[in-house]
Amino acid sequence: MLSRVRVWLNRTYAENVFFMDQLRRNPGDRAVEIHATHADPDSPVLAAADTAELEPEGLSPAAYAEYALDQCVRRGIDVFVPRLHQAAVVAHRAEFAAAGTALLAPTPQAIAVFEDKATAYEAVRSVGVPVPPWRRVRTADELISAVDELEAAGHRACFKPAAGAGGVGFRMITRSPFSLLHLTGFPGPHVQLDLVVEALRRAEEPVDWLVMPRLEQPEVSVDCLTGPDNRVRLAVGRTKNGRRRGFTLDERWLAPARLIAEGFGLHHLSNIQFRMLGDRPVLLDVNTRPAGGLHQLSLCGVNVPWAAVQLALGEDPGVIEPPFLGQDYTVVSAPRPLAPAVLPRQRVESAGVLLPAVPAPAQAVTAAEVLPL
Repeated sequence: MLSRVRVWLNRTYAENVFFMDQLRRNPGDRAVEIHATHADPDSPVLAAADTAELEPEGLSPAAYAEYALDQCVRRGIDVFVPRLHQAAVVAHRAEFAAAGTALLAPTPQAIAVFEDKATAYEAVRSVGVPVPPWRRVRTADELISAVDELEAAGHRACFKPAAGAGGVGFRMITRSPFSLLHLTGFPGPHVQLDLVVEALRRAEEPVDWLVMPRLEQPEVSVDCLTGPDNRVRLAVGRTKNGRRRGFTLDERWLAPARLIAEGFGLHHLSNIQFRMLGDRPVLLDVNTRPAGGLHQLSLCGVNVPWAAVQLALGEDPGVIEPPFLGQDYTVVSAPRPLAPAVLPRQRVESAGVLLPAVPAPAQAVTAAEVLPL
């Protein structure tokens, strides 16, 4: 009889409650216990886990790596899926391995390349993957110059932080003067160039932004599962075009994603995003972690989180081909339970059965689920 697998997710996205669900519903019906930590006591992943703790705040990356190693030793973690301070954690991969914990994360070199978007664009362009034109800016004058250059080439300019994730800080530049029209409806991503320039001139420190063309839809996020031998086991694209979402195996998207995943050591789970510049796909971003929407591949008949855990444990699942591509769908919100305010939340043994130490909570939070279109 196979032993249980103990998996830890640290400070992860709310959508990864579905990642956890899939681990428990693995095809071999293997026992899985999930540990979760987060700084937010109202994160739904804490309620979804078998054991949970609040993370300490204010730790440096090095101190966090020590904290993580201690968690793995004390909790008997078999597979650790690090999101927060991923680079600091993987730098100690040998120490985690000595403690019996496999890291479901890429190589330190891969993380270093893709932490900075300008470095990433330079690197992937050197291996033949198309990237959008971009300028790195730190001052108001550099911003004006970059926007002028892009607009002269017929593009709409936007900017985003050189380092960051999840679309945080992304804005589209407009030269329309601020007016009451901008105060109607819901807030949008457009910002007036003159207001941004004024804010930059008043700022005490420089920014670190990439200015680039506004890329068009569809957006295609290719989820990749890559082994430590640099061989991709699975690559499936998830398409986004407004509300409508779907799946693709079109090599226009998958071929450059494989090239990046295999060429840069993006071991285990990664997510490589493309958009359109004119009539050709170009790289948008590379995430060295599982995407929040990874669970949506279950609509194609595959359980990618479990395949990734198998790979981390040395149980190679082989090349995974989706048996079918699911129909188009959309994402809607649904309630998920929250843990009580008192943490840590642990499990206790009763008559040989692991039971929650606290009753099911009445509170709920919304998490995105998928529905067919």
